[in-house]
Amino acid sequence: MTRSAHVDTFTRENLPPPELQPDFLFTLPELQYPERLNAVTELLDNWLAQGHGDAPCIHAPGGTWTYADLAERVNRIANVLVGDLGLVPGNRVLLRSANTPMLVAAYLAILKAGGVVVATMPLLRARELAYPIAKAKVSLALCDARLLADLETAQGLAPDLKRIVAWGDGAPSSLESLMAKASPSFAPVDTAAEDCCLIGFTSGTTGEPKGTMHNHRDLLAICDAYGRQVLKAGPDDVFIGSPPLAFTFGLGGLVLFPLRAGASSVILDKAGPDELLAAIERFRATISFTAPTAYRAMLGKLEGRDISSLRRCVSAGESLPAATFEAWRKATGIPMMDGIGATEMLHIFIAAPFEQVRAGATGTVVPGYEARIIDDESREVARGTPGRLAVRGPTGCRYLADERQRNYVKNGWNVTGDTFLQTQDGYFVYQARTDDMIISSGYNIAGPEVEASLLAHPAVAECGVVGAPDEERGMVVRAYVVLREGVQAGPDMVKELQDFVKRDIAPYKYPRSILFVERLPRTETGKLQRFALRQVALAADPVPLSA
Repeated sequence: MTRSAHVDTFTRENLPPPELQPDFLFTLPELQYPERLNAVTELLDNWLAQGHGDAPCIHAPGGTWTYADLAERVNRIANVLVGDLGLVPGNRVLLRSANTPMLVAAYLAILKAGGVVVATMPLLRARELAYPIAKAKVSLALCDARLLADLETAQGLAPDLKRIVAWGDGAPSSLESLMAKASPSFAPVDTAAEDCCLIGFTSGTTGEPKGTMHNHRDLLAICDAYGRQVLKAGPDDVFIGSPPLAFTFGLGGLVLFPLRAGASSVILDKAGPDELLAAIERFRATISFTAPTAYRAMLGKLEGRDISSLRRCVSAGESLPAATFEAWRKATGIPMMDGIGATEMLHIFIAAPFEQVRAGATGTVVPGYEARIIDDESREVARGTPGRLAVRGPTGCRYLADERQRNYVKNGWNVTGDTFLQTQDGYFVYQARTDDMIISSGYNIAGPEVEASLLAHPAVAECGVVGAPDEERGMVVRAYVVLREGVQAGPDMVKELQDFVKRDIAPYKYPRSILFVERLPRTETGKLQRFALRQVALAADPVPLSA
């Protein structure tokens, strides 16, 4: 490895050993990067040097920031981080906010100052926030004041977190107050291309999320692979979408790709179908990033809307049904660009260019990556045969101090946990997930985590949670619940359990479908047979008692 700029060496000390890391490929000329690299120099500062400072960069309901506006705020926050808050290169900083321009500025400031971002979903509760704080040894957090309560509670559960600085409350100690006294100039830290700058936590299949480590070079690589080779955005494009920036899907689609292209992005703290359509119309957005669920929801709301500015509609986060693809194309004239990525890979690695999209197929391998379908022995299977998806390229899986690295990386390949087949002409077609993850409306939800929450309710004796097909959301969380003796099953109990889960963990994880059963399928050793529950959920089922 090249010389690191990190004074705090935590991330390098907790990388997987070299033999457990995937092979990294840099086959395209665009993927040849220097050893010293700070991503913010490439994504932001160089545009000012090229005279692009007055161009629009971030649109929001409250106004538009130019590239120069964003750069000034980034520099002020970086000075606050270093001068007021004592950040040294390699320190981890937790971010907690809905999608706002301030979140974008804070994110880039941490990177420019040599820090490591740990971004968190705004819907997470205190217990869920405490885990990444402890795992990544986070001592500082920047937080939207509207979301302070759960983070302050998490601080009591995770004593590594020493300081929280909020923005948006007008307090003398607020981030804005500190920024007002800070210099608008900041020299980027001379980071190595391989210095970690982001730890993205997965949703976790066992209730314990995995921290995926990405470096400065990775941020540029996804722009120069998928962004440049497949999406082909230009400076006149206006990006928009619904994914939170804590999802790497949202980070790429709403921040990295537009900045790399010199384009602009619409940043919305509320991005439901109604808000998304209104913003597409208002800001004349040209490239949309969201999940199939949102596109389906927007279909019924298009009347009276002018979304003719759209030229690209990217779908990822869950499988794109051919029916949704065709319905959207019929209504708008735009074929959706499907894609599959992973937090471990940072962003999309299989997707066809616009001119080559095909209904029912995820796409072809993104230039710069290689992909194959393998069997359980890691042998490549014949085309047309379902198997496990394996991929390698300029990005790859590096879990933070986690033995599960051995499960994800096999013989230098990243094995994603998805079942695909590859057609004779090279298209990859999604079949199913091969783990216990439930993908609902683009969110990854771990069944065991929902089970743990339900089991904390005094009425629940046993439960099993799996995904059940749903026309609107793709999948919904379904809980099979065995109640304690004497507890009455019924709609009131369904609502009580749903409300209980919503209070305990992120509300989007709650079981939208609950079935009360007398017993659960288990092995002879007492282990829950989730595969048996999944088979029941996929088959004809009684109408669930659900809200």
